[in-house]
Amino acid sequence: MTFALAFPAIDPVAVEIGPVAIRWYALSYVVGLLLGWQYVRYLADKCIDGLTKRHADDLLVFGTLGVVVGGRLGYVLFYQPGYYLSNPAEIFVVWQGGMSFHGGALGVLIVVVLYARLMKLNLLSVADAVCAQVPIGLFLGRMANFVNGELYGRVSDVSWAMVFPHGGPEPRHPSQIYEAVLEGIVLFALLAVAAHTKRIAQRPGTIAGLFWAGYGVARIIAELFREPDAFLGFILPGITMGQLLSLPMIVIGLFLILRIPPVPRAGGRAES
Repeated sequence: MTFALAFPAIDPVAVEIGPVAIRWYALSYVVGLLLGWQYVRYLADKCIDGLTKRHADDLLVFGTLGVVVGGRLGYVLFYQPGYYLSNPAEIFVVWQGGMSFHGGALGVLIVVVLYARLMKLNLLSVADAVCAQVPIGLFLGRMANFVNGELYGRVSDVSWAMVFPHGGPEPRHPSQIYEAVLEGIVLFALLAVAAHTKRIAQRPGTIAGLFWAGYGVARIIAELFREPDAFLGFILPGITMGQLLSLPMIVIGLFLILRIPPVPRAGGRAES
């Protein structure tokens, strides 16, 4: 008989006041954005020249727009284009779930480029600050996925496997926890060390490159244990959509790390 850990039955609704229900998943986005905002303010003050706390405040607003719009459109285009083409009104029903990290990353990238141009800032410095805080939201989001019992792992006989409410009777990898650790804790620690290492912090784009490459590697590893989406399956033999979309991230990240010339950031310390 296969042993499996009991899935902790946590109510996905964190707070319910009358007809209003606030889910842990929604809270993960809100808290992640707020904590990320505070971390960008800290980096602008201590580590990254040319940025101010006021810039961090602006980026919270623009970044939120990029995350939500990009994340939703990415899910629609990358994962279920046929369904949403037939049901276009469903694109706007974001409260029922369906967000893509890769789409959100593209949305934020577009916002960062536009904001840097508008404010005449070093694009790579802005990208460094924004990328350094992303693992905070990733950690909270993956933990919310675990609470919801969604995005569970493949069938396994490891001693910590769990039977998920919507995953059938067989025990599975808690892949959401793997992703929370790899994409959240490990990646945040890597980027924090880089941001506080002067030689790295003074090379604009290096921290962003470490994030893009690091996330790509972490996601590809995690996808080895995660059950592919039922409506999508494997894109290629043994290859999931998440892995496929992560490959360009690794390429971009390595380019930023290896090709950015080691020159100090322009602009010096700005007043906040």
